[in-house]
Amino acid sequence: MKAQVGLIIHQEQEDYLERLLPERDLLLREMERFADEHGIPITDPEVATFLEITVRAIRAKRVLEVGTAIGYADIFMARAMTPQGKVVTIDISAEMIEKAKAYVKRAGLEERVEFHNDPALTVIPTIEGPFDLVYLDAVKEEYRDYLDLALPLMRIGGVVVCDNVLWRGQVASGRLHAEQYRRSTEALRGFNDYFVHHPQLLAQILPVGDGLAYGAKVK
Repeated sequence: MKAQVGLIIHQEQEDYLERLLPERDLLLREMERFADEHGIPITDPEVATFLEITVRAIRAKRVLEVGTAIGYADIFMARAMTPQGKVVTIDISAEMIEKAKAYVKRAGLEERVEFHNDPALTVIPTIEGPFDLVYLDAVKEEYRDYLDLALPLMRIGGVVVCDNVLWRGQVASGRLHAEQYRRSTEALRGFNDYFVHHPQLLAQILPVGDGLAYGAKVK
């Protein structure tokens, strides 16, 4: 169960859709409990499943992820790839990277996930493309910079997915849950407009999880 329901649709709809989700295995359930107990934000199960579907649909061989956390989304995406596939994931927290490595190893996917423990804005310029999928789920104020650095590394037809772009309803309503969210909310509002009107993307915002920016690179 998510820590907070009704972020976009009504609670009874959230509950119904959650019941429809495919059953996660014991390792993923353990990761969900660990994240909940330690207050670690991980990708919602419906978003992780959406990523897995996308990886399979576009037959992604290389994925760039910004924001590893404990590796929950990495397992979904890596499982959807062939043995030659690779998820390149970046996180600034050494503690999160080590936890993610342990979970990925238990999943038997260590050959399909490459970890980088440094600021994403430093790492992305050092990585070679092309990538089929880019998934952004890190510092909200830096989303535009991540996108600007990642787009040149993507193939035409590749997909960008950015999580939490409605930010608990704050982006659309302008009503902040706390003053600490002001900068991130304003940054996401500007990013969403930038994203959907980007000349290299065919994009829209989807009401999935806490809001997904979803776009295909068309030029």
